Amino acid sequence: MAVGVCKSYPTPAEPLHVLRDLDLSLSRGQRLAIVGPSGSGKSTLLNILSTLDAPTAGQVRIDSEDPYALSAKALARFRAGRIGFVFQDHHLLPQCTAMENVLIPKLALGRANRDDIARAGELLESVGLTDRQTHLPSELSGGERQRVAIARALMNDPSLLLCDEPTGNLDARTSAGVADLLIRLSEHRVLIAATHSESLAQRLGERRALIEGHLQ
Repeated sequence: MAVGVCKSYPTPAEPLHVLRDLDLSLSRGQRLAIVGPSGSGKSTLLNILSTLDAPTAGQVRIDSEDPYALSAKALARFRAGRIGFVFQDHHLLPQCTAMENVLIPKLALGRANRDDIARAGELLESVGLTDRQTHLPSELSGGERQRVAIARALMNDPSLLLCDEPTGNLDARTSAGVADLLIRLSEHRVLIAATHSESLAQRLGERRALIEGHLQ
């Protein structure tokens, strides 16, 4: 998935090296928690794996394909179709209902049809929100908003599910419920979560620390 990945940023003095010759390989069905102190590069790594930010050096491959070799238009379609992302802050569109928010990844690839609407309903059912489909984010609790975000991330049936502090804004009980969902719904895909939560890290199984730009 990642071979020799480096990421640095220019500064007036010298480059700031965030990731250093990082390797990572996972197969479908594997779950990984990436832990480490704030500023260690966890979010940077997820952004590179999600194709939102290109590495300075090294290669990323998803489903045996190098997304960074694609044109900008093809890369956008690749990202929408192969990668799901769950953020710490749900990033739901406030003017859209739960159903409409879940459909957004499908709309990014074109127009949603009846089958897409049916799938969105099934995903909302799978996260326990069948009766909240027409509610706006402002009418949902924090845990419910994060569950909508999980359903949205799965809308296009991605092979890679990335989560950046998915339980960071939730209380312990709600966090446990979100962890249950992530584990249950990621059975046939790669799941990588950057987290400060030891509880979530333990639930995911494999745990690696990002220290000084290296995964340990």
